[in-house]
Amino acid sequence: MSTFWSLWIIGLTVISLLLITWVLFANRKVAVRDDEDPENRTTGHVYDGIEEYDNPLPRWWFKLFVGTLIFTVLYLILFPGLGAFQGVLGWSSVGRLESEQKKAQQNYEAVFGSYAKMPIEELADDAAARKMGMRLFANNCAVCHGSDGGGLFGYPNLTDKDWLYGGTPEAIRTSITNGRAGAMPAWGSILDDENLAAVSEYVLSFSDQNANKALVESGQPVYMQYCAACHGADGSGNMALGAPNLTDSIWLYGGERKEITYSIRAGRANVMPAQKDKIRKEKIHLLTAYVYGLSMDEE
Repeated sequence: MSTFWSLWIIGLTVISLLLITWVLFANRKVAVRDDEDPENRTTGHVYDGIEEYDNPLPRWWFKLFVGTLIFTVLYLILFPGLGAFQGVLGWSSVGRLESEQKKAQQNYEAVFGSYAKMPIEELADDAAARKMGMRLFANNCAVCHGSDGGGLFGYPNLTDKDWLYGGTPEAIRTSITNGRAGAMPAWGSILDDENLAAVSEYVLSFSDQNANKALVESGQPVYMQYCAACHGADGSGNMALGAPNLTDSIWLYGGERKEITYSIRAGRANVMPAQKDKIRKEKIHLLTAYVYGLSMDEE
């Protein structure tokens, strides 16, 4: 806050308090004319035959107002409220937040610290750790992967054994910590419709779907030229690249002929956001154990 605006706020606040104080004390007593009854003086106004009395505030009410003024002055001295002046106590909302965060960290440090020393495989079987991991998953992962980890269209199912980048504890931890960026290049500008149809049929044949045999034969060399580098000659995928296995029945964007052709033509791009700047290491450790346990439950 600039000096000008700080002084402006201080001035308005002080002037307002002085005016309120003056109004309060100026009306503490009411002047009485010689011809008036001190106990029954009126303002001279009559509304539908009702006279308005001109009496000062009751003493208890007056003292209450004085008390609020004293409280206001003390508050503005101790806490922020006068422009850039932070108060003699130096209180701030940011400082209070940091203080509460430190208390919370101290309260949970013992729990998270003990879990951080346990192996992922052991944590995955710990009921209390799984419950904490489930809450972490619901708050940070469920919006994409579903509350049960079963995935959605374009978001991997975490409850099966099919992993794009590996399902070991270390691989899962790396995915959560650093995120992943998968990119299936678009081949529509390189392959004509005939070659697109042929290579799609060849991909269909990997998963034993009802593929056109003639197109499968013509699609094989196209696949080897453009696709095998990532997905492997046998279509089993490459976890180092995040290239999916094409030989099973698990498809991230659908395994029908139309969907496969679209993926080849237009490409696909997926991003798993890194959580290292959002979730502490101890919590990532618990979250890793929970995700690892989801696939172990399928055994």
